[in-house]
Amino acid sequence: MKSIKNKLSLLLVFTMVSFLVSAQSNISGTVQDSEGMPLPGVNIILDGTTNGAVSDIDGNYTITNVENGTYTLTASYLGFTTFKKSVTIDGADVVVDVTMAEDAESLDQVIVTGVTNPRSRIESSVSVTTMRPKTIQQSAPRTTAEIFRTIPGIRSESSGGEGNSNIAVRGVPVSSGGSKYVQLQEDGLPVLLFGDIAFATADIFTRFDNNIGRIEAIRGGSASTLSSNSPGAIINLISKTGKVEGGSLATSFGLDYNSFRTDFDYGSPIGEGLYFHMGGFYRVGEGIRDAGYTANNGGQFKLNLTKEFENGYVRLYGKYLNDRAIAYLPNPIQVTGTNDDPNFENIPNFDANNQTLHTPYLQQSVGLGEDGQLRSSDISDGMNPISTSIGMELSFDLGNDYKVTNNGRFSSNSGGFNSPFPASVQTASDFLASDFATDRGYDALAFANGDGAVNGSSIITSVVLFDTKLNNFNNFMNDIRLTKKFDNFNITAGFFKAMQNVSMSWLWNSYLLEGVGDEARLIDALDTNGEPLSVNGLVGYGAAFFGNCCQRNYDTRYNTSAPYLAVGIEASEKLNIDASIRFDKGRVDGTFSGPVTSVFDINNDGEISQPEETVQSIDLANPTTVNYDYDYVSYSIGLNYKLQDNQAVFARYSRGGSAKADRILFTGLDFTDSDAINALDFINQAEFGYKRGFENGSLYATLFFANTTEEGGFEATTNSVIENDYKSFGLEIEGTYRVNDFGFRGGLTFTDAEITSGDNDGNTPRRQPDFIYNFIPTYNFGNEKQNSVGLSFIGQSKAFAQDNNELVLPGFVIINSFINVGITENLKANLSANNIFDTLGITESEEGSIVEGQTNFLRVRPVPGRSISLGLSYSF
Repeated sequence: MKSIKNKLSLLLVFTMVSFLVSAQSNISGTVQDSEGMPLPGVNIILDGTTNGAVSDIDGNYTITNVENGTYTLTASYLGFTTFKKSVTIDGADVVVDVTMAEDAESLDQVIVTGVTNPRSRIESSVSVTTMRPKTIQQSAPRTTAEIFRTIPGIRSESSGGEGNSNIAVRGVPVSSGGSKYVQLQEDGLPVLLFGDIAFATADIFTRFDNNIGRIEAIRGGSASTLSSNSPGAIINLISKTGKVEGGSLATSFGLDYNSFRTDFDYGSPIGEGLYFHMGGFYRVGEGIRDAGYTANNGGQFKLNLTKEFENGYVRLYGKYLNDRAIAYLPNPIQVTGTNDDPNFENIPNFDANNQTLHTPYLQQSVGLGEDGQLRSSDISDGMNPISTSIGMELSFDLGNDYKVTNNGRFSSNSGGFNSPFPASVQTASDFLASDFATDRGYDALAFANGDGAVNGSSIITSVVLFDTKLNNFNNFMNDIRLTKKFDNFNITAGFFKAMQNVSMSWLWNSYLLEGVGDEARLIDALDTNGEPLSVNGLVGYGAAFFGNCCQRNYDTRYNTSAPYLAVGIEASEKLNIDASIRFDKGRVDGTFSGPVTSVFDINNDGEISQPEETVQSIDLANPTTVNYDYDYVSYSIGLNYKLQDNQAVFARYSRGGSAKADRILFTGLDFTDSDAINALDFINQAEFGYKRGFENGSLYATLFFANTTEEGGFEATTNSVIENDYKSFGLEIEGTYRVNDFGFRGGLTFTDAEITSGDNDGNTPRRQPDFIYNFIPTYNFGNEKQNSVGLSFIGQSKAFAQDNNELVLPGFVIINSFINVGITENLKANLSANNIFDTLGITESEEGSIVEGQTNFLRVRPVPGRSISLGLSYSF
């Protein structure tokens, strides 16, 4: 009997042990980054237990002896956002693969823009901001330029719509429009060689969509030497590659404005070391201001294919962009008060925030083309970039610590820019009393559609239609680098080659237009007998309100060669030193032609109307030869010292140049004499920075000084040459912080800028506020933290309208919001509101002063008013 009891006891113990063993399982998997690269050393734990593991060199991990139950698996790694997933164990092993997203604010974030050898932020002696799509979404941007508003040190005047934005950095001026000292790049190469080409700014040919994996923005620093014409900053849009399978489909539409947009992207491995990514968008609608017609219509498609080898990779990529986007030029507004304390208000029947001078009554424009033949244009084409690009990027280790990289791209670019510009805003009576009207015998005004006479107190605008053909902006860019690494030293020799065509035709006409924002009517001028002296609102075939200055064509080519050399020294475990030098040599050839006047029966009715007596066309028979060259040297030296693993300081001094393109083809210089050409501008910069990472955040602070030596450049809107020198100093602060489910991100830039030459010596540069800032609080909620809500505050202090420092543009803050709701794991809804309180924020004024004590009519560019959109996105 005792023997039987012993056997039963042994059986019971064995059964219990077997049960306990069977109730314990393993959790295993691999850990990789968003590009599919294995991550070793990642800590993986089950919350609330002591059970965990560390990934090995191949990213593999195993957590053993896990009892049945439901756990939260947490993976953490410096430089990446924490990964969490609910895991249920029920007697069987479970595989959980972990994909970790890089933390854009981490000091270990690797930087590839403006450096010869990618380094983490903690080791880099540059001021850099990295933004990923989730971060970008928090500021509810409606255009690419609105994304840049949250980059410290960058002043992006995003009041022009989907392009034609003015972008400045660190008090360096927007001297004649565009982004003269700030270069926009796509995947490491410039979109255009020059950022300030009239009517063809780089952002017109750039679109942000779901293809973009992140944006890197380098201010100052090595931007001077690692790209041409970019001494102020480089903003680089970096595409996804598809190394990790996944994609998305998203649709958004305006709730209080007419717009519909669909985005998609997908990427995946398709073979051993072979993967691709593709995507794009299509959009159609009226736009965020009431135009009265379909003003936005077009889209983009991008594709890349990567093949990895044992010692490197080759990537082919392409883009097709064909978009029509309305271009917002100044709106009329009325101002009372004083220059120091003005009161900006809407004029009757015109909402400057939400309306525009575009109208369905002005859709076609007829005149003489660049070849002297009749032509017509469609004003609804707006900004119409057409770009087809194909490129190849490669990187290989050659052995013996040699590495070669090459990035080359050809882009076929063309299109147009068509938008009404108000040459003046005034009452009908004041217009009839002007020299322009009396010289032409105007006695009265009437609506061209037959609605009768125009009241003398009615506000009208004299419009010059900026009808510009972008004939040929093709470019070829190639950047090749060879790097040799030693124990604590590396050297990179590079060569940049670019060929940029700049061929456009200015084919402008002049109209009289009603100063209202809802389907403004064209206005005809009448003589004393009531007979029309204009043709359906057209008063001149040419820029009549500018003195018939501007019908012109230029067809030029800019051939740039730029060898450069960079060295990096790891002087100690804590101290890194880098230095670089670049020699840019440009060769320019081609022609430009100005206006010529003739009598021409445009409408073929056998009679010559008053506008047909002075028809402007382009004098191609008498071109001006353009044949000159230029060269300049840029250099930069910086050092970075790690105080601790999470703290560092850096210092840098640099000098960089920026060449002009079409902005000097107006001044009557001898364009066959290189010594007579004012083709170059220079910036000397010094900066000192501090960066620190905390357990739940980061802080970056940079003191900067910039001294700009600038020659004149032509500005079409003021029909003048802007020529000043400048100096500025200031402070950039950027920080993030997370507390449980709350997150905070923000930036502040203080700039003290001054003009140091000419009649305005000692004044503040126009449109330069002392402070620009952004603050973005967010909150995540829900069982899986799948929902989020946030606000963004984007603002600036007051600035002066023009360099004479008379009229003040008031400071403003734009408040935006977003709500993301996770409907399912992969399906999300987004509600975004931009400029919630419909704040009037004026970025630009054509007039530099007002007459105090009376109502003044000005032309200004305000940021767009309130707009609300709803979107659905599905990720897979």
